[in-house]
Amino acid sequence: MATFDDILEEAGKFGRCQKRIFALLCMVSMPWAGVYVGIVFQGFTPDHWCRDSAAVQRREACGWSREESRSLTAPLLNISGVLQRSSCLRYEVDWNVTESSCDPRETERGANPTAGCTEGWEYDYDGRQSFVTEFDLVCSDGWLVDLYQATLNVGFLIGSIAIGYLADRFGRKMSFLMSNVLNGIAGILVAVAPNYISLLVFRTLYGFGVKGGWVAGYVLITEIVGVEFRRTVGVIYQMFFSVGILILPLLAYFITDWRWLQVVITVPYILFLSYYWFIPESPRWLLSQNRKSKAVKITKDMAKENRKTLSKMIETLSDDNADSSTTSFMDLIRTPKMRKHTLILSFNWFTSAVVYQGLIMRLGILGGNVYIDFLISGLVEFPAAFLILFTIERIGRRLPFATANIVAGASCFITAFIPDRMFWFKTVVACVGRLGITMTFEMVVFVNTELYPTFVRNFGVSVCSTLCDVGGIVAPFLLYRLAVVWLELPLIIFGCLAFVAGGLVLLLPETRGVPLPDTIDDIEFPERVKEKTKLQTQQLANLLPNSNVSSCKE
Repeated sequence: MATFDDILEEAGKFGRCQKRIFALLCMVSMPWAGVYVGIVFQGFTPDHWCRDSAAVQRREACGWSREESRSLTAPLLNISGVLQRSSCLRYEVDWNVTESSCDPRETERGANPTAGCTEGWEYDYDGRQSFVTEFDLVCSDGWLVDLYQATLNVGFLIGSIAIGYLADRFGRKMSFLMSNVLNGIAGILVAVAPNYISLLVFRTLYGFGVKGGWVAGYVLITEIVGVEFRRTVGVIYQMFFSVGILILPLLAYFITDWRWLQVVITVPYILFLSYYWFIPESPRWLLSQNRKSKAVKITKDMAKENRKTLSKMIETLSDDNADSSTTSFMDLIRTPKMRKHTLILSFNWFTSAVVYQGLIMRLGILGGNVYIDFLISGLVEFPAAFLILFTIERIGRRLPFATANIVAGASCFITAFIPDRMFWFKTVVACVGRLGITMTFEMVVFVNTELYPTFVRNFGVSVCSTLCDVGGIVAPFLLYRLAVVWLELPLIIFGCLAFVAGGLVLLLPETRGVPLPDTIDDIEFPERVKEKTKLQTQQLANLLPNSNVSSCKE
């Protein structure tokens, strides 16, 4: 009986057909960047102060500037050792009975009592319209901005599990298309949301479809290429997220209204519905569902596009992924090494999400040119993929994985204590941190698959990666709330998390050159696997005494 991997030897492991499908699916990663970190532009919070309608009338009558008007309505406070005009308090002044002088110096109200904002806020616009300014999500309601991002990650968490189940039940292609229908509808609803509550509901639905569809595309492309190409296509597939990171600030620069930016981010998901005619269902999945005739037809079409000829072996094609074993969460924690792997990998998923998302969203609160800062930080993500591909087969997995975490943590610590006057040095160090955490985020995916036995591999990755979405829920609250105390405090937390994650990675075994484990015993007693592999090599060498098998183990 021939397996699908056997047939790929004839049909082409990464031929013209797979390259075409791969190129189409890579496009899916780009709009996800806008969904994931678009809050930097859509949720931008400009400088603001309490609105006083009577003061506005006096400003217009006297020709005061907005800054002069603010000095008469907002008290001066000592914030972290710096004197600043308050954003959430105003002087209690009855402008209808006060003197009518138009000289701001004669109208100073420094001795007046203060109170909270009762008539909303005025914003120092720079041309951008965000949902923060539209719904007045500032001061005591500032945490609602965090909730906006958290609901997206709640959608990610539920959607990745639900659509993952649907992908196993109804197929990768159908789940991918269904998720894009949901993405198109939910994305447009976000753009037209009439109030903040409906915005949260639609945002959650949006997250439900986006990540699940992305994962379905990831699984589909890795299932139709040869084994030796899976890691490469997986890393490059994720790298196109970084392409989206570069495109996003360019879009936001020209599209200053958050609602129209949301529409532009959503349009690609509607266009992806056309993939119905351009990408096939996964033959591996079809075989697992005993739909052999359909799998054979798709495989023949792939071979034809690759200009390959299949032998009659195609007629003996069978399911190479069938597994009668049942899996449960207890399989991940029952034995000592499996438990260790699960805890360390889960923590790394969590840390990667918190630090990566936190560093990106931090750009929106630094007060510099957010477009340029975002673009520069996005550029440093590209070397991450190349460093991974260059090191993992030469050095191994564990050392680059741990080093990337430690570099990210050290960069966060150093950045926090570099004074603002050393702007470019601070930017460079922060970018090194982005490079490190990007490597970590991309490496945890395939390291996770190599540390679980076959029968529990997919389930184990799904369970561990849920901590990524939990990290995404926590990240905005850590960033925005701690930054109120001290702008650099979130970096200290990020650094601690990354250092711990890097140290824990060193406790994992090296998997370079090690066969994928098939059973839990292979994890718990790796020396047996080595002895088994050595014995098989010796037996093969005895059968082929003139061969050079023993020199090709690695």
